[in-house]
Amino acid sequence: MQATAEMSPQTGFPTREVLKLLGLTEARLRYWVRSGFVRPGRGPGNRFNFRFQDLVMLRTTQALIESGLPIRRVRRALDHLRRTLPQGRLLTELRIVASGGEVVVEHGGVAWEPESGQRVLVLDVAEMARAAAPLAAAMSAEAQRRAPELSAEDWYLLAIDLEATSVEDAVEAYQRAIALEPALAGPYLNLGRLLHEQGDLEAAEELYRQALANCAPDATAAFNLGVALQDGGRWSEAGAAYRQAIELDPGYADAFYNLSAVYEHLGDRAVALQSLQTYRRLTRG
Repeated sequence: MQATAEMSPQTGFPTREVLKLLGLTEARLRYWVRSGFVRPGRGPGNRFNFRFQDLVMLRTTQALIESGLPIRRVRRALDHLRRTLPQGRLLTELRIVASGGEVVVEHGGVAWEPESGQRVLVLDVAEMARAAAPLAAAMSAEAQRRAPELSAEDWYLLAIDLEATSVEDAVEAYQRAIALEPALAGPYLNLGRLLHEQGDLEAAEELYRQALANCAPDATAAFNLGVALQDGGRWSEAGAAYRQAIELDPGYADAFYNLSAVYEHLGDRAVALQSLQTYRRLTRG
């Protein structure tokens, strides 16, 4: 694999590898860059370095257009999806398809139209992740070799790229980012989510608490802490975490929804109903 020769300390996928992985023409790729749809970094010789998330957007766009959807509708829907994706959630977690002339997104068994938010009755990136795995492994090896040159942000972005191909390498990259910059919230949240998904609630809880202690006030960290505590059966503590998330962001609809479940479990049905009504009001708005 020759790709490592082109990698900068920021790492990333060089143009020739992106063209090979996605089957795009260079003209089409440069169009998407010029239009601002993807924003790659720059490496040696001012060459583009694409993130894995860029590859997801490009591959999804290509597949939707090939399915017959107008390019303007595809771009509008994906732009909206990217802007509204909650912090800590990655495009690699989603399935994006064309259905009935519309773009449909699916996650966790729920499907919706990203522009309207309307749920519906669903592009899986697993195949692309497998194709990109050798290059991602080379990126990880190159990052290890150049470790003294990498910043916390470099390790954080690399970890995001590695999540789809090597969870183990992603965990290490997030840990390096935290060690270099303890006040950067993103690595705590993403690493906590990864460990939570693997069933390590204790480690996830500790990471969310570290984010709340070391970083700027973050409603997502409090919310994620609540989810970890709730999954561990610690309902009262989970309620406190959800209330903290709401204090930090009074419009955090999902926190109200989960808080409703907590109060229902604890037997306070009146407050549970009030929280659920607030959730419904926020989501309708």
